[in-house]
Amino acid sequence: MTIRSYIGLGSNLGDSQQILSEAVAKLATLGHVKVSRLYQSPPMGPQDQPNYLNAVVQLDTTLAPLALLDQLQQFEQESGRVRLRRWGERTLDLDLLIYGQEHIQNERLTVPHIGLLERDFVILPLLDLDAHLQLNGHSLKDLELVQQANLTVIADQSWATA
Repeated sequence: MTIRSYIGLGSNLGDSQQILSEAVAKLATLGHVKVSRLYQSPPMGPQDQPNYLNAVVQLDTTLAPLALLDQLQQFEQESGRVRLRRWGERTLDLDLLIYGQEHIQNERLTVPHIGLLERDFVILPLLDLDAHLQLNGHSLKDLELVQQANLTVIADQSWATA
């Protein structure tokens, strides 16, 4: 059975646009993908780091949630991911945001992703992919942070060739 999932992508080290584009190509090996626009956002954590490039990929996959998480973590490792500090700089960050209608909470995975509703760099790209997306009974387009977003659009949906 194919499940529609959404993967958050972020990078602020190296050639971030190239790194994210390669990540989209890898995600495409797991199922059909559709990409949001590419955004630039200020860092969420420590401010003494470069701005991030962010996007979201809609992935229709047959992988189970933890198998998908394993693949995401493998793709991060292949991109040379290092975690220097909490919410710090990174070459590639892949987050499983939404997995169908499932609510998952275990030691390895929480879906929907914690903090999703408070992060404009996740909400706006999600709305690019589905303007009517709802989560926990909330219409994402009606969230206050959509009006107050602090993002810059870097490229339209053609930025990643998957």
